[in-house]
Amino acid sequence: MANRIIAVINQKGGTGKTTLALNLAAGLSKRGLVHLVDADPQRSITQWVGMGGGSSGLPGVAQLVGNPAAVLEKLTRSHRYVVVDCPPTVQGEMVAAIMRMAHQVLIPALPSPIDLWASVDMAVAVNEAKKHNPGLGAYLVLNQLETRNALSRDMREAVAEFDVPVLTASMQRRAAYRTAAVEGQSVYGLGKRGLQAVADIEAIIEEVLCLQR
Repeated sequence: MANRIIAVINQKGGTGKTTLALNLAAGLSKRGLVHLVDADPQRSITQWVGMGGGSSGLPGVAQLVGNPAAVLEKLTRSHRYVVVDCPPTVQGEMVAAIMRMAHQVLIPALPSPIDLWASVDMAVAVNEAKKHNPGLGAYLVLNQLETRNALSRDMREAVAEFDVPVLTASMQRRAAYRTAAVEGQSVYGLGKRGLQAVADIEAIIEEVLCLQR
């Protein structure tokens, strides 16, 4: 399997972009050497990893400065997976460079009409990026779903109208994700407290890896 770059992006804040990127990297690190890239000016993922110190077992984090393509290419040569936490925008040369280099783009989306409307613009940006990167795979990842919530249940039907397909696997609303952030860990580092969240992430990883084979 070739080394790959997975970019996690959404132009709207609060969708769980950094949470997905960090936990995705933690799960992928059990399958091969992983490096995180922090392209978000808020540096949330850098702070998250830093809180855990050297005991968290999380992958290292690189800043995307200078020539983004050169940074990503260098990391890809030495790591099986490179996971990029993108800026909260679909505009600008940095995002364009990331999407030109990426093999897959994951777009976390919350079960709310406002977040779905924002994802429409993401679909347009992805289709534009595919003109320069025809092999780019892009997928919506539903986040903070609640089984008993009618809006969560209806969300899959709503996103079916988008140009970007939605993963079958999703992230449920779980306290473990917030706990992991507070403790500077991934959900994998929470032991029994994180088992259900780990199952969410593992299902996402398995589906993402199968889609690119």
